[in-house]
Amino acid sequence: MDVFLLHSDEAARHMNMQSKVSSSSSAVTKSLSWVSLLQVKKGLPSSNSYPPPEISNSSLEGPRRSKFICHEHAVNLIKREKDPQRALHIFNSVSEQTGFSHNNATYAAIIMKLAQFKKFQAIDAILHQMKYETCKFHEGIFVNLMKQFSKSALHERVLDMFYAIKPIVREKPTPNAFSTCLNLLIESNQIGLARDCLLLSKNSLRLTSNTCIFNILVKHHCKRGNLESAFEVVKEMRKSEPSYPNLITYSTLMRGLSENGRLKEATELFEEMVSKDKILPDPVTYNVLITGFCNEGKPDRAKKILDFMRKNGCIPNVINYSTLVNGFCKEGKFEEAMDIFREIKSFYLKPDTVIYTILINCCCRTGNTDKALEFLEEMKESGCKADIVTFNVILGGLCRENRFEEALKMLNEGVNLNKGSYRIVLNMLCQRDELEKGIELLVLMLDRGFLPHYATSNELLVRLCKAGRVEDADVALFGLLDRGFKPEVESWTLLLELFCRERKLLLAFQLLDELVVLSKSDDLKWPAL
Repeated sequence: MDVFLLHSDEAARHMNMQSKVSSSSSAVTKSLSWVSLLQVKKGLPSSNSYPPPEISNSSLEGPRRSKFICHEHAVNLIKREKDPQRALHIFNSVSEQTGFSHNNATYAAIIMKLAQFKKFQAIDAILHQMKYETCKFHEGIFVNLMKQFSKSALHERVLDMFYAIKPIVREKPTPNAFSTCLNLLIESNQIGLARDCLLLSKNSLRLTSNTCIFNILVKHHCKRGNLESAFEVVKEMRKSEPSYPNLITYSTLMRGLSENGRLKEATELFEEMVSKDKILPDPVTYNVLITGFCNEGKPDRAKKILDFMRKNGCIPNVINYSTLVNGFCKEGKFEEAMDIFREIKSFYLKPDTVIYTILINCCCRTGNTDKALEFLEEMKESGCKADIVTFNVILGGLCRENRFEEALKMLNEGVNLNKGSYRIVLNMLCQRDELEKGIELLVLMLDRGFLPHYATSNELLVRLCKAGRVEDADVALFGLLDRGFKPEVESWTLLLELFCRERKLLLAFQLLDELVVLSKSDDLKWPAL
Protein backbone atom coordinates (compact mmCIF):
# COMPACT_ATOMS: atom_id res chain seq x y z
CA MET A 1 0.00 0.00 0.00
CA ASP A 2 3.00 2.35 0.46
CA VAL A 3 3.25 2.84 -3.29
CA PHE A 4 0.33 5.21 -3.62
CA LEU A 5 -0.88 7.37 -0.72
CA LEU A 6 1.34 6.52 2.23
CA HIS A 7 4.60 8.20 3.20
CA SER A 8 6.92 6.72 5.78
CA ASP A 9 7.59 9.99 7.54
CA GLU A 10 3.91 10.26 8.43
CA ALA A 11 3.78 7.08 10.51
CA ALA A 12 4.66 9.00 13.67
CA ARG A 13 1.41 10.94 13.42
CA HIS A 14 -0.60 7.88 14.36
CA MET A 15 0.86 6.86 17.73
CA ASN A 16 -2.04 8.27 19.77
CA MET A 17 -4.89 8.08 17.26
CA GLN A 18 -7.01 5.42 18.95
CA SER A 19 -7.27 7.47 22.15
CA LYS A 20 -8.63 10.46 20.22
CA VAL A 21 -12.35 9.72 20.49
CA SER A 22 -12.38 8.93 24.20
CA SER A 23 -10.48 12.10 25.08
CA SER A 24 -12.53 14.32 22.78
CA SER A 25 -15.78 12.79 23.98
CA SER A 26 -14.95 13.30 27.64
CA ALA A 27 -13.91 16.88 26.97
CA VAL A 28 -17.12 17.59 25.15
CA THR A 29 -19.15 15.94 27.88
CA LYS A 30 -17.66 18.27 30.47
CA SER A 31 -18.41 21.40 28.45
CA LEU A 32 -21.71 20.33 26.95
CA SER A 33 -24.24 23.07 27.42
CA TRP A 34 -27.05 21.91 25.19
CA VAL A 35 -27.80 18.72 27.12
CA SER A 36 -26.18 16.60 29.79
CA LEU A 37 -27.07 12.98 29.99
CA LEU A 38 -26.03 12.85 33.63
CA GLN A 39 -28.49 15.61 34.40
CA VAL A 40 -31.17 14.06 32.25
CA LYS A 41 -31.10 10.93 34.38
CA LYS A 42 -32.18 13.11 37.31
CA GLY A 43 -34.60 15.19 35.28
CA LEU A 44 -34.30 17.62 32.37
CA PRO A 45 -32.60 20.97 32.96
CA SER A 46 -35.46 23.35 33.13
CA SER A 47 -35.30 27.07 32.70
CA ASN A 48 -34.11 27.66 29.16
CA SER A 49 -34.93 24.29 27.72
CA TYR A 50 -38.03 23.33 25.83
CA PRO A 51 -40.97 22.21 27.95
CA PRO A 52 -41.14 18.44 28.23
CA PRO A 53 -43.19 16.70 25.57
CA GLU A 54 -46.74 15.90 26.45
CA ILE A 55 -46.33 12.19 26.72
CA SER A 56 -49.09 10.70 28.81
CA ASN A 57 -48.42 8.01 31.35
CA SER A 58 -50.30 5.60 29.20
CA SER A 59 -48.03 6.51 26.30
CA LEU A 60 -44.89 5.80 28.31
CA GLU A 61 -46.37 2.75 29.94
CA GLY A 62 -47.57 1.30 26.63
CA PRO A 63 -50.71 -0.80 26.47
CA ARG A 64 -52.53 -1.06 29.78
CA ARG A 65 -52.08 -4.78 29.84
CA SER A 66 -48.27 -4.58 30.10
CA LYS A 67 -47.74 -0.97 31.23
CA PHE A 68 -44.36 -1.15 29.52
CA ILE A 69 -43.01 0.58 26.45
CA CYS A 70 -40.95 -1.74 24.28
CA HIS A 71 -37.87 -0.95 22.21
CA GLU A 72 -39.78 -0.83 18.94
CA HIS A 73 -42.32 1.64 20.35
CA ALA A 74 -39.52 3.78 21.80
CA VAL A 75 -37.77 3.90 18.42
CA ASN A 76 -41.01 4.98 16.73
CA LEU A 77 -41.61 7.72 19.31
CA ILE A 78 -38.09 9.09 18.81
CA LYS A 79 -38.34 8.99 15.03
CA ARG A 80 -41.73 10.76 15.01
CA GLU A 81 -40.60 13.53 17.35
CA LYS A 82 -39.71 16.70 15.44
CA ASP A 83 -37.87 18.41 18.27
CA PRO A 84 -34.44 16.87 19.06
CA GLN A 85 -34.44 17.78 22.75
CA ARG A 86 -37.86 16.26 23.24
CA ALA A 87 -36.65 13.18 21.42
CA LEU A 88 -33.78 13.00 23.90
CA HIS A 89 -36.26 13.32 26.78
CA ILE A 90 -38.22 10.37 25.39
CA PHE A 91 -34.98 8.40 25.07
CA ASN A 92 -34.17 8.95 28.75
CA SER A 93 -37.73 8.61 30.02
CA VAL A 94 -38.23 5.10 28.66
CA SER A 95 -34.99 3.98 30.30
CA GLU A 96 -36.52 4.73 33.71
CA GLN A 97 -38.91 1.82 33.28
CA THR A 98 -38.07 -1.13 35.44
CA GLY A 99 -36.32 -3.78 33.40
CA PHE A 100 -35.74 -1.56 30.35
CA SER A 101 -32.26 -1.20 28.89
CA HIS A 102 -31.45 0.61 25.70
CA ASN A 103 -30.27 -1.45 22.77
CA ASN A 104 -28.64 -0.74 19.41
CA ALA A 105 -31.95 0.27 17.81
CA THR A 106 -32.83 2.94 20.38
CA TYR A 107 -29.32 4.37 20.39
CA ALA A 108 -29.30 4.45 16.59
CA ALA A 109 -32.65 6.25 16.55
CA ILE A 110 -31.64 9.01 18.97
CA ILE A 111 -28.23 9.50 17.35
CA MET A 112 -29.72 9.90 13.88
CA LYS A 113 -32.37 12.28 15.24
CA LEU A 114 -29.67 14.45 16.84
CA ALA A 115 -27.52 14.25 13.70
CA GLN A 116 -30.47 15.36 11.59
CA PHE A 117 -30.51 18.62 13.57
CA LYS A 118 -26.70 18.86 13.79
CA LYS A 119 -26.66 18.48 17.58
CA PHE A 120 -23.16 17.11 17.49
CA GLN A 121 -22.22 17.90 21.08
CA ALA A 122 -25.20 15.90 22.28
CA ILE A 123 -24.09 13.06 20.01
CA ASP A 124 -20.66 13.09 21.69
CA ALA A 125 -22.34 12.68 25.06
CA ILE A 126 -24.42 9.77 23.76
CA LEU A 127 -21.32 8.10 22.31
CA HIS A 128 -19.54 8.51 25.65
CA GLN A 129 -22.45 6.79 27.42
CA MET A 130 -22.42 3.93 24.89
CA LYS A 131 -18.95 2.92 26.07
CA TYR A 132 -20.41 1.78 29.38
CA GLU A 133 -23.41 -0.07 27.98
CA THR A 134 -23.44 -3.86 27.95
CA CYS A 135 -25.65 -4.27 24.89
CA LYS A 136 -24.27 -5.24 21.51
CA PHE A 137 -23.78 -2.32 19.10
CA HIS A 138 -23.45 -2.46 15.32
CA GLU A 139 -21.10 -0.36 13.26
CA GLY A 140 -23.97 0.92 11.11
CA ILE A 141 -24.47 3.69 13.67
CA PHE A 142 -20.96 4.93 12.99
CA VAL A 143 -21.16 4.49 9.23
CA ASN A 144 -24.25 6.71 9.19
CA LEU A 145 -22.54 9.25 11.44
CA MET A 146 -19.57 9.36 9.05
CA LYS A 147 -21.95 10.37 6.27
CA GLN A 148 -23.64 13.01 8.43
CA PHE A 149 -20.34 14.56 9.49
CA SER A 150 -19.11 14.55 5.90
CA LYS A 151 -22.24 16.42 4.77
CA SER A 152 -21.48 19.05 7.40
CA ALA A 153 -17.83 19.29 6.22
CA LEU A 154 -16.62 17.99 9.61
CA HIS A 155 -14.04 15.76 7.99
CA GLU A 156 -11.95 15.04 11.09
CA ARG A 157 -15.10 13.79 12.79
CA VAL A 158 -15.56 11.31 9.93
CA LEU A 159 -12.25 9.76 10.93
CA ASP A 160 -13.19 9.99 14.62
CA MET A 161 -16.23 7.82 13.96
CA PHE A 162 -14.06 5.24 12.25
CA TYR A 163 -11.73 5.20 15.26
CA ALA A 164 -14.73 4.84 17.61
CA ILE A 165 -16.00 1.60 16.10
CA LYS A 166 -13.56 -0.76 17.82
CA PRO A 167 -13.89 0.54 21.42
CA ILE A 168 -17.70 0.81 21.31
CA VAL A 169 -18.72 -2.02 18.96
CA ARG A 170 -15.89 -4.10 20.47
CA GLU A 171 -14.98 -5.45 17.06
CA LYS A 172 -12.70 -4.30 14.29
CA PRO A 173 -14.38 -2.23 11.57
CA THR A 174 -15.59 -4.22 8.59
CA PRO A 175 -14.38 -3.52 5.04
CA ASN A 176 -17.64 -1.64 4.48
CA ALA A 177 -16.87 0.86 7.27
CA PHE A 178 -13.28 1.12 6.06
CA SER A 179 -14.29 1.83 2.45
CA THR A 180 -17.02 4.28 3.50
CA CYS A 181 -14.61 6.32 5.62
CA LEU A 182 -11.90 6.32 2.97
CA ASN A 183 -14.26 7.22 0.15
CA LEU A 184 -15.87 10.11 2.07
CA LEU A 185 -12.47 11.57 2.87
CA ILE A 186 -11.11 11.22 -0.65
CA GLU A 187 -14.29 12.57 -2.25
CA SER A 188 -13.92 15.60 0.05
CA ASN A 189 -10.28 15.95 -1.04
CA GLN A 190 -9.07 15.28 2.51
CA ILE A 191 -6.00 13.39 1.37
CA GLY A 192 -4.10 13.77 4.64
CA LEU A 193 -6.98 12.29 6.63
CA ALA A 194 -7.33 9.53 4.04
CA ARG A 195 -3.69 8.60 4.64
CA ASP A 196 -4.41 8.55 8.37
CA CYS A 197 -7.28 6.16 7.74
CA LEU A 198 -5.07 3.89 5.65
CA LEU A 199 -2.25 3.87 8.18
CA LEU A 200 -4.53 3.11 11.11
CA SER A 201 -6.20 0.32 9.18
CA LYS A 202 -2.89 -1.21 8.17
CA ASN A 203 -0.75 -0.74 11.28
CA SER A 204 -3.19 -0.82 14.19
CA LEU A 205 -6.33 -2.59 13.04
CA ARG A 206 -4.53 -5.01 10.73
CA LEU A 207 -7.28 -4.65 8.14
CA THR A 208 -6.65 -6.11 4.72
CA SER A 209 -7.41 -3.81 1.82
CA ASN A 210 -9.84 -5.45 -0.58
CA THR A 211 -10.76 -4.60 -4.15
CA CYS A 212 -13.27 -1.96 -3.05
CA ILE A 213 -10.62 -0.06 -1.05
CA PHE A 214 -8.15 -0.14 -3.91
CA ASN A 215 -10.83 0.98 -6.38
CA ILE A 216 -11.36 4.11 -4.30
CA LEU A 217 -7.66 4.89 -4.68
CA VAL A 218 -7.70 4.15 -8.41
CA LYS A 219 -10.64 6.54 -8.83
CA HIS A 220 -8.83 9.20 -6.82
CA HIS A 221 -5.72 9.08 -9.01
CA CYS A 222 -7.75 9.00 -12.24
CA LYS A 223 -9.78 12.06 -11.21
CA ARG A 224 -6.53 13.93 -10.57
CA GLY A 225 -5.17 12.83 -13.96
CA ASN A 226 -2.39 10.85 -12.27
CA LEU A 227 -2.84 7.70 -14.34
CA GLU A 228 0.64 6.33 -13.67
CA SER A 229 -0.14 6.18 -9.95
CA ALA A 230 -3.48 4.57 -10.75
CA PHE A 231 -1.71 1.80 -12.66
CA GLU A 232 0.73 1.37 -9.76
CA VAL A 233 -2.26 0.76 -7.50
CA VAL A 234 -3.59 -1.85 -9.94
CA LYS A 235 -0.20 -3.55 -9.97
CA GLU A 236 -0.42 -3.78 -6.19
CA MET A 237 -3.97 -5.17 -6.46
CA ARG A 238 -2.79 -8.11 -8.54
CA LYS A 239 -0.65 -9.40 -5.68
CA SER A 240 -3.53 -10.95 -3.74
CA GLU A 241 -6.87 -12.56 -4.48
CA PRO A 242 -9.01 -10.38 -2.15
CA SER A 243 -7.83 -7.25 -3.93
CA TYR A 244 -7.68 -8.48 -7.52
CA PRO A 245 -8.95 -5.93 -10.12
CA ASN A 246 -12.60 -6.26 -11.10
CA LEU A 247 -14.92 -4.69 -13.64
CA ILE A 248 -15.13 -1.44 -11.68
CA THR A 249 -11.34 -1.21 -11.62
CA TYR A 250 -11.09 -1.55 -15.39
CA SER A 251 -14.02 0.81 -16.06
CA THR A 252 -12.44 3.48 -13.85
CA LEU A 253 -9.06 3.15 -15.58
CA MET A 254 -10.67 3.22 -19.02
CA ARG A 255 -12.60 6.37 -18.13
CA GLY A 256 -9.44 8.02 -16.85
CA LEU A 257 -7.55 7.18 -20.04
CA SER A 258 -10.42 8.31 -22.25
CA GLU A 259 -10.88 11.63 -20.45
CA ASN A 260 -7.16 12.32 -20.82
CA GLY A 261 -7.18 11.79 -24.58
CA ARG A 262 -5.77 8.26 -24.45
CA LEU A 263 -8.71 6.45 -26.04
CA LYS A 264 -6.53 3.97 -27.89
CA GLU A 265 -5.04 2.78 -24.60
CA ALA A 266 -8.54 2.59 -23.12
CA THR A 267 -9.58 0.28 -25.97
CA GLU A 268 -6.49 -1.88 -25.47
CA LEU A 269 -7.26 -2.11 -21.76
CA PHE A 270 -10.80 -3.18 -22.61
CA GLU A 271 -9.43 -6.02 -24.74
CA GLU A 272 -7.00 -7.02 -21.98
CA MET A 273 -9.84 -7.14 -19.48
CA VAL A 274 -11.85 -9.54 -21.65
CA SER A 275 -9.03 -11.75 -22.97
CA LYS A 276 -6.63 -11.87 -20.01
CA ASP A 277 -8.81 -11.55 -16.90
CA LYS A 278 -11.94 -13.05 -18.49
CA ILE A 279 -14.10 -10.20 -17.16
CA LEU A 280 -17.24 -9.55 -19.16
CA PRO A 281 -18.08 -5.84 -19.69
CA ASP A 282 -21.45 -4.41 -18.73
CA PRO A 283 -23.34 -1.44 -20.24
CA VAL A 284 -21.43 0.98 -17.97
CA THR A 285 -18.06 -0.24 -19.27
CA TYR A 286 -19.20 -0.11 -22.88
CA ASN A 287 -20.49 3.40 -22.31
CA VAL A 288 -16.99 4.56 -21.37
CA LEU A 289 -15.85 3.73 -24.91
CA ILE A 290 -19.03 5.07 -26.53
CA THR A 291 -18.59 8.37 -24.66
CA GLY A 292 -14.91 8.49 -25.56
CA PHE A 293 -15.48 8.12 -29.30
CA CYS A 294 -18.37 10.61 -29.23
CA ASN A 295 -16.22 13.17 -27.42
CA GLU A 296 -13.57 12.77 -30.11
CA GLY A 297 -16.19 13.51 -32.77
CA LYS A 298 -16.39 9.90 -33.95
CA PRO A 299 -19.98 8.81 -33.35
CA ASP A 300 -19.73 6.27 -36.18
CA ARG A 301 -17.02 4.41 -34.23
CA ALA A 302 -19.20 4.67 -31.15
CA LYS A 303 -22.05 3.07 -33.12
CA LYS A 304 -19.77 0.12 -33.91
CA ILE A 305 -19.14 -0.30 -30.19
CA LEU A 306 -22.91 -0.42 -29.64
CA ASP A 307 -23.32 -3.04 -32.38
CA PHE A 308 -20.44 -5.10 -30.94
CA MET A 309 -22.05 -4.83 -27.54
CA ARG A 310 -25.34 -6.25 -28.76
CA LYS A 311 -23.66 -9.09 -30.75
CA ASN A 312 -21.86 -10.19 -27.59
CA GLY A 313 -25.05 -10.53 -25.59
CA CYS A 314 -24.92 -7.26 -23.65
CA ILE A 315 -28.18 -5.39 -24.20
CA PRO A 316 -27.69 -1.60 -24.56
CA ASN A 317 -29.64 0.53 -22.13
CA VAL A 318 -31.16 3.98 -22.50
CA ILE A 319 -27.96 5.65 -21.27
CA ASN A 320 -25.91 3.97 -24.02
CA TYR A 321 -28.40 5.14 -26.62
CA SER A 322 -28.65 8.69 -25.26
CA THR A 323 -24.84 9.00 -25.34
CA LEU A 324 -24.79 7.92 -28.97
CA VAL A 325 -27.72 10.17 -29.95
CA ASN A 326 -25.91 13.10 -28.35
CA GLY A 327 -22.72 12.21 -30.22
CA PHE A 328 -24.48 12.32 -33.62
CA CYS A 329 -26.35 15.53 -32.75
CA LYS A 330 -23.13 17.29 -31.70
CA GLU A 331 -21.71 16.50 -35.14
CA GLY A 332 -24.86 17.80 -36.85
CA LYS A 333 -25.87 14.31 -38.02
CA PHE A 334 -29.53 14.56 -37.19
CA GLU A 335 -30.71 11.77 -39.49
CA GLU A 336 -28.23 9.32 -37.96
CA ALA A 337 -29.47 10.40 -34.52
CA MET A 338 -33.04 9.73 -35.64
CA ASP A 339 -32.00 6.26 -36.82
CA ILE A 340 -30.77 5.52 -33.30
CA PHE A 341 -33.99 6.99 -31.87
CA ARG A 342 -36.07 4.66 -34.03
CA GLU A 343 -33.84 1.72 -33.04
CA ILE A 344 -34.57 2.46 -29.39
CA LYS A 345 -38.29 2.14 -30.04
CA SER A 346 -37.84 -0.99 -32.15
CA PHE A 347 -36.29 -2.75 -29.15
CA TYR A 348 -39.22 -1.66 -26.95
CA LEU A 349 -37.12 0.71 -24.89
CA LYS A 350 -38.81 3.91 -23.78
CA PRO A 351 -36.88 7.08 -24.70
CA ASP A 352 -36.34 9.20 -21.61
CA THR A 353 -36.32 12.96 -21.02
CA VAL A 354 -32.59 13.16 -21.73
CA ILE A 355 -32.89 11.64 -25.23
CA TYR A 356 -35.85 13.83 -26.14
CA THR A 357 -34.07 16.95 -24.85
CA ILE A 358 -30.97 16.13 -26.91
CA LEU A 359 -33.08 15.84 -30.07
CA ILE A 360 -35.08 18.97 -29.23
CA ASN A 361 -31.85 20.91 -28.70
CA CYS A 362 -30.49 19.73 -32.04
CA CYS A 363 -33.70 20.85 -33.78
CA CYS A 364 -33.69 24.26 -32.10
CA ARG A 365 -30.02 24.87 -32.90
CA THR A 366 -30.63 24.13 -36.57
CA GLY A 367 -33.70 26.38 -36.85
CA ASN A 368 -36.26 23.58 -36.81
CA THR A 369 -38.23 24.56 -33.72
CA ASP A 370 -41.46 23.13 -35.19
CA LYS A 371 -39.90 19.67 -35.08
CA ALA A 372 -38.80 20.36 -31.51
CA LEU A 373 -42.38 21.19 -30.56
CA GLU A 374 -43.49 17.92 -32.17
CA PHE A 375 -41.07 16.06 -29.92
CA LEU A 376 -42.47 17.94 -26.92
CA GLU A 377 -45.99 16.86 -27.86
CA GLU A 378 -44.77 13.29 -28.34
CA MET A 379 -43.30 13.38 -24.85
CA LYS A 380 -46.67 14.35 -23.38
CA GLU A 381 -48.46 11.58 -25.26
CA SER A 382 -45.96 8.93 -24.17
CA GLY A 383 -45.99 10.00 -20.53
CA CYS A 384 -42.40 11.27 -20.58
CA LYS A 385 -42.25 14.41 -18.46
CA ALA A 386 -40.32 17.36 -19.87
CA ASP A 387 -38.06 19.07 -17.35
CA ILE A 388 -36.77 22.63 -16.97
CA VAL A 389 -33.87 21.99 -19.35
CA THR A 390 -36.27 20.79 -22.04
CA PHE A 391 -38.47 23.89 -21.78
CA ASN A 392 -35.49 26.25 -21.65
CA VAL A 393 -34.09 24.73 -24.83
CA ILE A 394 -37.42 25.25 -26.60
CA LEU A 395 -37.72 28.81 -25.28
CA GLY A 396 -34.28 29.57 -26.72
CA GLY A 397 -35.30 28.09 -30.06
CA LEU A 398 -38.52 30.09 -30.21
CA CYS A 399 -36.71 33.32 -29.39
CA ARG A 400 -34.00 32.75 -32.00
CA GLU A 401 -36.80 32.47 -34.56
CA ASN A 402 -38.47 35.64 -33.18
CA ARG A 403 -41.49 33.65 -32.05
CA PHE A 404 -41.84 35.69 -28.89
CA GLU A 405 -45.61 35.33 -28.57
CA GLU A 406 -45.26 31.55 -28.23
CA ALA A 407 -42.38 31.92 -25.79
CA LEU A 408 -44.34 34.37 -23.65
CA LYS A 409 -47.36 32.05 -23.70
CA MET A 410 -45.18 29.25 -22.38
CA LEU A 411 -43.89 31.54 -19.65
CA ASN A 412 -47.39 32.61 -18.69
CA GLU A 413 -48.39 28.98 -18.32
CA GLY A 414 -45.40 28.70 -15.96
CA VAL A 415 -45.07 24.92 -16.15
CA ASN A 416 -41.67 23.56 -14.99
CA LEU A 417 -39.90 26.88 -15.39
CA ASN A 418 -37.22 28.58 -13.34
CA LYS A 419 -35.38 31.90 -13.22
CA GLY A 420 -33.28 30.89 -16.22
CA SER A 421 -36.41 30.38 -18.34
CA TYR A 422 -37.50 34.01 -17.91
CA ARG A 423 -33.97 35.32 -18.39
CA ILE A 424 -33.59 33.50 -21.73
CA VAL A 425 -36.63 35.26 -23.16
CA LEU A 426 -35.91 38.67 -21.60
CA ASN A 427 -32.33 38.61 -22.90
CA MET A 428 -33.56 37.96 -26.44
CA LEU A 429 -36.28 40.61 -26.17
CA CYS A 430 -33.66 43.19 -25.21
CA GLN A 431 -31.33 42.13 -28.00
CA ARG A 432 -34.15 42.40 -30.54
CA ASP A 433 -35.33 45.74 -29.11
CA GLU A 434 -38.77 44.31 -28.26
CA LEU A 435 -39.16 46.78 -25.40
CA GLU A 436 -42.91 46.58 -24.93
CA LYS A 437 -42.82 42.80 -24.56
CA GLY A 438 -39.69 43.17 -22.43
CA ILE A 439 -41.37 45.42 -19.87
CA GLU A 440 -44.39 43.08 -19.73
CA LEU A 441 -42.12 40.14 -19.06
CA LEU A 442 -40.16 42.09 -16.44
CA VAL A 443 -43.38 42.83 -14.54
CA LEU A 444 -44.35 39.14 -14.75
CA MET A 445 -40.91 38.09 -13.48
CA LEU A 446 -40.97 40.46 -10.54
CA ASP A 447 -44.51 39.40 -9.61
CA ARG A 448 -43.33 35.79 -9.52
CA GLY A 449 -40.24 36.58 -7.47
CA PHE A 450 -37.63 36.26 -10.24
CA LEU A 451 -34.94 38.89 -10.73
CA PRO A 452 -33.44 39.37 -14.21
CA HIS A 453 -29.74 39.03 -14.82
CA TYR A 454 -27.83 42.14 -13.74
CA ALA A 455 -26.49 42.96 -17.23
CA THR A 456 -29.90 42.40 -18.85
CA SER A 457 -31.60 44.68 -16.32
CA ASN A 458 -29.17 47.48 -17.07
CA GLU A 459 -29.48 46.91 -20.78
CA LEU A 460 -33.27 47.10 -20.59
CA LEU A 461 -33.12 50.35 -18.60
CA VAL A 462 -30.64 51.89 -21.04
CA ARG A 463 -32.73 50.90 -24.06
CA LEU A 464 -35.91 52.27 -22.47
CA CYS A 465 -34.15 55.56 -21.78
CA LYS A 466 -32.75 55.87 -25.28
CA ALA A 467 -36.21 55.11 -26.70
CA GLY A 468 -37.71 57.85 -24.50
CA ARG A 469 -40.13 55.44 -22.79
CA VAL A 470 -40.25 57.30 -19.49
CA GLU A 471 -43.25 55.50 -17.98
CA ASP A 472 -41.83 52.07 -18.74
CA ALA A 473 -38.44 53.12 -17.40
CA ASP A 474 -40.15 54.27 -14.20
CA VAL A 475 -41.95 50.92 -13.77
CA ALA A 476 -38.79 48.92 -14.52
CA LEU A 477 -36.47 50.96 -12.31
CA PHE A 478 -38.50 51.10 -9.12
CA GLY A 479 -39.69 47.51 -9.52
CA LEU A 480 -36.05 46.44 -9.66
CA LEU A 481 -34.99 48.73 -6.82
CA ASP A 482 -37.64 47.23 -4.54
CA ARG A 483 -35.91 43.86 -4.96
CA GLY A 484 -32.43 45.11 -4.16
CA PHE A 485 -31.20 45.78 -7.68
CA LYS A 486 -28.52 48.48 -8.04
CA PRO A 487 -28.23 49.86 -11.59
CA GLU A 488 -24.90 50.84 -13.11
CA VAL A 489 -23.83 54.49 -13.20
CA GLU A 490 -24.67 54.81 -16.91
CA SER A 491 -28.22 53.69 -16.19
CA TRP A 492 -28.62 56.24 -13.37
CA THR A 493 -27.33 59.03 -15.59
CA LEU A 494 -29.62 58.21 -18.51
CA LEU A 495 -32.63 57.83 -16.21
CA LEU A 496 -32.06 61.23 -14.58
CA GLU A 497 -31.59 62.87 -17.97
CA LEU A 498 -34.78 61.26 -19.26
CA PHE A 499 -36.88 62.24 -16.23
CA CYS A 500 -35.63 65.82 -16.33
CA ARG A 501 -36.10 66.14 -20.08
CA GLU A 502 -39.66 64.87 -19.80
CA ARG A 503 -40.33 67.22 -16.84
CA LYS A 504 -40.90 64.23 -14.53
CA LEU A 505 -39.38 66.09 -11.60
CA LEU A 506 -41.05 63.97 -8.89
CA LEU A 507 -39.51 60.86 -10.40
CA ALA A 508 -36.17 62.65 -10.67
CA PHE A 509 -36.24 63.57 -6.97
CA GLN A 510 -37.22 60.02 -6.01
CA LEU A 511 -34.31 58.76 -8.06
CA LEU A 512 -31.96 61.22 -6.36
CA ASP A 513 -33.18 60.01 -2.97
CA GLU A 514 -32.26 56.46 -3.97
CA LEU A 515 -28.84 57.69 -5.09
CA VAL A 516 -28.23 59.37 -1.75
CA VAL A 517 -29.11 56.21 0.16
CA LEU A 518 -26.88 54.06 -1.99
CA SER A 519 -23.95 56.48 -1.92
CA LYS A 520 -24.08 56.59 1.91
CA SER A 521 -23.86 52.81 2.01
CA ASP A 522 -20.90 52.89 -0.41
CA ASP A 523 -22.89 50.78 -2.84
CA LEU A 524 -22.64 53.30 -5.64
CA LYS A 525 -20.56 56.25 -6.75
CA TRP A 526 -22.38 59.39 -7.75
CA PRO A 527 -22.72 59.77 -11.48
CA ALA A 528 -21.27 62.87 -13.07
CA LEU A 529 -24.33 65.00 -13.78
